[in-house]
Amino acid sequence: MMIISYADSALSVLPPLVAITLAIFTRKVLLSLGVGIILGALLLTDFAVVSSAEYIATTVSQLVWKDAALNSWNVYILGFLIVLGMITALITVSGSARAFADWAKLRIRNKRDAKLMTMFLGCVVFIDDYFNSLVVGSISRPITDRYHISRAKLAYILDSTAAPVCVISPVSSWGAYIIALIGGILTTHGFTDSGHLSVFVQMIPMNFYAMFSLLLLLCVAAMSLDVGPMRQHELNALRGDLFDASKGQPPGATTDLPEADTGKVMGLFLPIAILVFATVYFMVSSGAEALASNELPFSVLGAFENTDVSSSLFFGSLVGFVATLGLAVQQKVALSMLLRGILVGARSMLPAIYILLFAWTISSVIGQLETGKYMASLATDNIPFALLPAVLFLLAGVTAFATGTSWGTFGIMLPIAADMAMGSDSTMMLPMLAAVLSGAVFGDHCSPISDTTILSSTGASCHHIDHVMTQLPYALIAAAISLVGYAVLGFTSSLMAGLFCCSALFIISIVVLHFWAKK
Repeated sequence: MMIISYADSALSVLPPLVAITLAIFTRKVLLSLGVGIILGALLLTDFAVVSSAEYIATTVSQLVWKDAALNSWNVYILGFLIVLGMITALITVSGSARAFADWAKLRIRNKRDAKLMTMFLGCVVFIDDYFNSLVVGSISRPITDRYHISRAKLAYILDSTAAPVCVISPVSSWGAYIIALIGGILTTHGFTDSGHLSVFVQMIPMNFYAMFSLLLLLCVAAMSLDVGPMRQHELNALRGDLFDASKGQPPGATTDLPEADTGKVMGLFLPIAILVFATVYFMVSSGAEALASNELPFSVLGAFENTDVSSSLFFGSLVGFVATLGLAVQQKVALSMLLRGILVGARSMLPAIYILLFAWTISSVIGQLETGKYMASLATDNIPFALLPAVLFLLAGVTAFATGTSWGTFGIMLPIAADMAMGSDSTMMLPMLAAVLSGAVFGDHCSPISDTTILSSTGASCHHIDHVMTQLPYALIAAAISLVGYAVLGFTSSLMAGLFCCSALFIISIVVLHFWAKK
């Protein structure tokens, strides 16, 4: 069939814009994504209905079978979700989640400590954003529930310690991907003096959004700066409605499971620890195999650059599942309870899987529409050089918001940012690259069709649009601070001036939020 390109047309933005707008106003995510998919397919096939149906059928089938082979990335991620749902349910059935909550109650004495503990875990488990959101959510949910912290607040903590931590951590799936991209860009432009890792480290303090969104989260957790929709969710949680039960069970919810009386704290910690170590092992080993097949010397960073993230998550989760099941059997949990836990745990992930499948489909449609290329092309017009870091931040944010992918935005926008820096002032190369990284994480945070946003709401067992709307005010505050910082950096060519400006605005924002939250 004939596919029409929209790389130079504003129409390429229409399907994601319609899908996002509908999701926000109707709160029906699958319906909204479906409308966006259909609209995109009609555009691509010049409104030929039969061809559109064929295109959608082909795109959906390619989610699991592509180029005469299994689409391993998607299948492994879906398998990881299902197995992790089983692990979470088994931990609940064995009574280990309740035992952990009782244990933590003696050490975590209030809501603030529970929120800070969750943030700490989110910063420590930094190897991958999917892994972060789902695993930390499973660990923290019993504690945040006990202290009547809303699932929306938990989802915000998970999301704001996933991508922001991963994007500044070199030993993570994100860090390895970014280092590989930047390495290729620098080599292309003749920058061979500095190592790629050292360049990445130099860019960390230039990643304003990642740093100030983490600082903002710390203040929100420590000072209860609940504003906008988040305030109502926290008030509802105090009354016992942690996730707005009137909307039905959210993804990942396993509240209808029985709990054994023989639960032990080790039944939660040991399986999660085994899951983490097994996943890291598979990430390093798959990366090492890739290096060996290319006759390259082994290094930890090289292994992370070449790792197979999805298969590592899946096989790591299988090891974690076996460990969880073994501990539950050792605790003499009844077979009927174990089987029910496995079934309910797998079923609890179905809503998240449906949303993710729809999000992947619309992402494929948006890729065919070349929405990202159109958004990137807006940066090539005559813009004053001093404004380029701020403009790149905004464009990367809008592109990630519209496409639902920060990694895709990195791939499109980073080479453009490098070319623009080389065409004007090469000394601004790293700040402009950092502005793209920063903007992509911001857009990813705000986008209802982002897989990271979807999995954060799943990890917290929170309704998806509730998470999007409650996180949005905080994301916009961090973005506004970053935008001004990049403008100052562009005009002064001074990182310190940009950081000072961001810090001053951050302090002012916290003071305003404090008074707003206390009203």
